[in-house]
Amino acid sequence: MSKLRVLIVDDEPLARERVALMLRQDPEIEIVGECGDGRSALAEIRARRPDLVFLDVQMSQHGGIEVLEKF
Repeated sequence: MSKLRVLIVDDEPLARERVALMLRQDPEIEIVGECGDGRSALAEIRARRPDLVFLDVQMSQHGGIEVLEKF
């Protein structure tokens, strides 16, 4: 069985760290990347094609909703 490939997107490093800490406890999850802004999130989503994205809705530039609209 393949692992669930996850990308974490949040402009707050501590928030990304907390989500990653929780996800690392599940052996069926592989964190494929972390992003601190919407612009890099779009690039990483296109490049890495994760199965799931933990996406912060309120970020300073290109919030989560904007990322979804552009994707």
